Amino acid sequence: MNVMPNAMSESYRAVMDPSVNPLRRLPPIRRFQTMVFLSMMWTLIFCVGTGAWLWYGELVAFHVLLALGVFVTGTTFHRAGRTSE
Repeated sequence: MNVMPNAMSESYRAVMDPSVNPLRRLPPIRRFQTMVFLSMMWTLIFCVGTGAWLWYGELVAFHVLLALGVFVTGTTFHRAGRTSE
């Protein structure tokens, strides 16, 4: 019964905790800048997605933005994971 909250906590930390995610290898200022960029990108994606949902009534725009956001985040984490300490 305790497995689900623990799994959610670990998933959250894997993305949001810069001391755990692949950005941990970057210098602190670059890590902060990258996390700010990613947070602004995700905020924009959800705002535009919500606006597209209300304006057009279509989910296509939101899904494209969501896929693009996952791609950019994954690429950022992948590149940071290859960076040496």
